[in-house]
Amino acid sequence: MSDSKNDNPSAESSSRTVLPDPEPRGYFEGESLTRRKVFVVASQALGGVAAAAVVLPAVGFALAPVFSRGEERWEAVGSTDDFLPETYRQVVLTETPGIGEAGKTTAYVRQGSAKYEEDPAEYIAISTRCAHLGCPVRYVQAATNFICPCHGGVYDFIGKRIGGPPVRPLDHFQTRVIDGNVELGPRYSVTNDLKAVRTRDPGEFTGGIWEYLYPPRPTTFPPPSS
Repeated sequence: MSDSKNDNPSAESSSRTVLPDPEPRGYFEGESLTRRKVFVVASQALGGVAAAAVVLPAVGFALAPVFSRGEERWEAVGSTDDFLPETYRQVVLTETPGIGEAGKTTAYVRQGSAKYEEDPAEYIAISTRCAHLGCPVRYVQAATNFICPCHGGVYDFIGKRIGGPPVRPLDHFQTRVIDGNVELGPRYSVTNDLKAVRTRDPGEFTGGIWEYLYPPRPTTFPPPSS
C-alpha cells in the first residue's frame, strides 16, 4: 500500500513556504536609493567632472579664436591729394598686426568719380585679393581692368567681375578722411550690385540666397551702412 504523500508530490510542493529574495545589506523599507547606487552615481559624477576638466579647456582654446574679433584698425595710406578719380594708386597696409610682413596686404585706392555715381568727397579702396582663390590681382591702366594672373579672372574699373572663374566682385576696404589723410579700415565684400555685406572668403558667393548658404565668419566686422 503506497503512502498518500508520495502519491501526490504536487501537494507537497504547494505546501512549501516560498521566501522572498533577501534585501541588500543596509536596506530598509521605503528606501529609494541604495548604497550601491549612491556609489555608482558618485563615481560617474566624478568621472564626468574629470573629463570636463580635460576636454572643456581644449575645446575653448580651439574655438575662442573663431568667435573673438580683433580691434577695429584704421591706417593712413596717403593724403587726399595723392588719389585721383581716373585711376588707382596701389597702397600697402597692415591688416593683421603682430605677424610682420605676413600681416600686410595691398589695395588699390582712388577718389570717388561722378561718372560712376560716386561721391567725389569719398574714396574707393579695392582689395587685391581675387574672389576666386585669393591670388593677388593687378590693375592694368591700359585696359582699365583688374586682372588675376593665376586663373585669368578679370574685373572692370569698379571691381565687378567680367570674366574668368571668380564668383563675385572684388572686396573693398572701408575708407574715411581724417585731417586730410585717407585712412583704410576693415575689409568687406560686395554683391554683384556692389551692395556691402560682411567679408566672405574667396570662392563664396554673395547676395540673395547666397548670404544664407555662405554665412560670414563671426570675426568679421559689419559692412559700412552706406
